[in-house]
Amino acid sequence: MNLKGKKILLGVSGSIAAYKSALLVRLLVKAEAEVRVIMTQSATDFITPLTLSTLSKNPVLTSFTKMETGEWNNHVELGLWADLIIIVPATAKTLSKCATGHCDDLLTAIYLSARCPVYFAPAMDVDMFKHPSTRHNIEKLVSYGNIFISPEHGELASGLIGDGRLAEPEHILKILYDHFAKRPTTLGKRVLITAGPTVEPIDPVRFISNRSSGKMGYAIADAFAAAGAHVTLVSGPTHLKAANADIHSIPVETASQMFEAATDHFEGNDLIIFAAAVADYTPRYVAEQKIKKQGDSMVLDLAKTTDIAGTLGAMKKPGQLIIGFALETENELSHAQDKLARKNFDYIVLNSLNDAGAGFAHDTNKITVIDKDKNVQHFDLKTKEEVAQDILNIVLAKWSEA
Repeated sequence: MNLKGKKILLGVSGSIAAYKSALLVRLLVKAEAEVRVIMTQSATDFITPLTLSTLSKNPVLTSFTKMETGEWNNHVELGLWADLIIIVPATAKTLSKCATGHCDDLLTAIYLSARCPVYFAPAMDVDMFKHPSTRHNIEKLVSYGNIFISPEHGELASGLIGDGRLAEPEHILKILYDHFAKRPTTLGKRVLITAGPTVEPIDPVRFISNRSSGKMGYAIADAFAAAGAHVTLVSGPTHLKAANADIHSIPVETASQMFEAATDHFEGNDLIIFAAAVADYTPRYVAEQKIKKQGDSMVLDLAKTTDIAGTLGAMKKPGQLIIGFALETENELSHAQDKLARKNFDYIVLNSLNDAGAGFAHDTNKITVIDKDKNVQHFDLKTKEEVAQDILNIVLAKWSEA
């Protein structure tokens, strides 16, 4: 989901951080959103309306009437026009006025007239932000259904260091993208995803693993979380971190640990996606001390690991969907179709190492999706984030049918 054509009303109140509103307007316009700006009188002391009107390509409003003509700026109409209202920066004064309904300017009148989601991005000194009255006002606004973008920790205009610094415009933009990415079909759905490699220890120093980076699984987790699903991510060792703070991450290392975590969470989920590259074999015995080099060869006794996808696929209940992955190097389609049937998947996502830019470690992927009715969809080489959106759209279409 993008911001193209979205109607965003940006409120700017009087703070030294008001200069960042210009950067946010520029990013929103670049994303092809339609932006209108409302400023409090005190905000004009920090940044000029001319700057924001030039960047937004719309007149900036600061009062109930147009000074030149006396024409009314209809706050009700503006409140109903917006798909989303965001107040950046939101000062302690503005928070207080909105929380108490103290309507003495155009911005607070629009807030009280709004029927769309309203976001607040506070900016103030650390002691002001932590004061009980500010915390009370924030809690009250949250109870009204408003959404807060937490200020960041850093150096403030006062010279103090602490919480209260306005979130960076890029961070705010990402939050707005996530807001519009939410899909009604996905809200309330529970999704379990496995990602990354597993690490099978040989001794305290060495292990068996594979080249999986986890990028595809993490991209899928972020896509479903952004769409409004409750996501549990069971991940093997990786340097990645889930972009969405609402994702419930469970770190594991070995195949047995991944099986245990996936089994514990399997039953309560509507969708399970097996994107992890799980070791097929693990050392039967793990040495307690580092194995010393002896002789010209070494033999490892390996035991087969539990087939996580196959075991849980056999436990699938009506209403659950399961998606598996297959990375192949030859006879790709037939191997993937066989795996789809054996493991009771609804869909399988096929990667081929013969396709340039696909497979492990890349930021791109080229997939073929096969369903249990043997329908085949081929996709072009895309970023893994775009591939995740394609997988999300396939699931949304299936859920919509249901």
